[in-house]
Amino acid sequence: MYQCDVKTMTDKIKAFSKFGDTGNGGITRYALSKEDIAAREEFVKRMKAIGAVIETDDLANMYATIAGSDANAKRIVMGSHCDSVKNGGNYDGILGVIGAMEVLETVVKQNIAHKHPLTAMIWTNEEGSEFPPCMMCSGIVSHDYMPERFRDNFEYHKMMASQSILDTKMTFGQKLSSFPYKGEMENRISPEKYKAMFELHIEQGPILEDAKKDIGVVRCVLGQMLYRIKFYGQAAHAGTFPMKKRKDAFYAAAEALCYLHQEIDKLGYEDLVYTTGEVVMHPCVNTVIPDFFDFSIDVRHESASVLNEVREIILKLEQKQWQGCRCQVVLGWNRDTVYWDKKLVGYVKEAAKELGTAHMDIHSGAGHDAQYISYMLPTTMIFVASQNGLSHCEQEYTSPEQCTEGATVLLNAVLKCDKED
Repeated sequence: MYQCDVKTMTDKIKAFSKFGDTGNGGITRYALSKEDIAAREEFVKRMKAIGAVIETDDLANMYATIAGSDANAKRIVMGSHCDSVKNGGNYDGILGVIGAMEVLETVVKQNIAHKHPLTAMIWTNEEGSEFPPCMMCSGIVSHDYMPERFRDNFEYHKMMASQSILDTKMTFGQKLSSFPYKGEMENRISPEKYKAMFELHIEQGPILEDAKKDIGVVRCVLGQMLYRIKFYGQAAHAGTFPMKKRKDAFYAAAEALCYLHQEIDKLGYEDLVYTTGEVVMHPCVNTVIPDFFDFSIDVRHESASVLNEVREIILKLEQKQWQGCRCQVVLGWNRDTVYWDKKLVGYVKEAAKELGTAHMDIHSGAGHDAQYISYMLPTTMIFVASQNGLSHCEQEYTSPEQCTEGATVLLNAVLKCDKED
């Protein structure tokens, strides 16, 4: 078994934490920003130093490849993204890039024999922080392989027209057109050129830490559905309109949200999670009774039947009266549970076991680029523990030792994949 180096991993973590440093222990590094460019320059510098060949595709996805003994063998790719949310952490996404770099560096330094070319990769705009949606460019690349019912969400021209939340006059396509790492479509990852994909990632939750495990052998990404619950009432003056005659859309929404929590909790599924994270209200004036209120509900679980039970509760909202307001339920989007390739999952588990690393089976409640690529290539993920389960915030942390352990499992799992044929 081969080992990665905690000193070189620590060096890379520190180096990439400078690009978008908020001064509070985290980063803000939007896709296609100057901070993104700086991170990619560091990636190129370090990968060229070990003799890797750098390629970029038309979406600015980046590929650094070292040759294998068989020039005709398909590549094995490892990677993630280097963009972040606003005031995010130094591990989400970028650890998968750093881990892939560490694997390539270790293979070169230790002269480890391998048949297949090995590639470290950066995906563009996974977070969708400035240009929504999230996982944009992996979605575009795998568009033709996706289930037909949701592939339209990632149609190329729609994605190019995505507007910046910072500058409404700027689209993703416009900013991409002048981005220094925009390359050629022929360089895109594809089943014709690639054998398999591995993505190393922080867990973003507390399960591994609570179980005193360092490595998560990821089985799947949970199924998810998102609904918008809309209430239509009547605006009137806050000081003069009697309480008994009101149709307060905010009050109606609050009542419905409490009802949802009560009814969903009655189902009794401890591993079911659901969240209201976004609201819209009109006219949003302190002297006017709200005539419209809209909230999101995001529901995640592995089982389609469990999701359908929750769906039935949500859809029944339309049939009830809520403070005299009309309720409308609108589906935003949904996805099935995505299961990773069993053979690759097996390699990860074998590597963790042979290395003596404390590990466990786990699922992902969050979405990742790997989930879309799994429609076109055998794919899997490896998790490392997140301190206190925190992610997408400046307090996000995984120790250098745990990051190195994750990269070591990644290295040995990739080498098992390299030898399989």
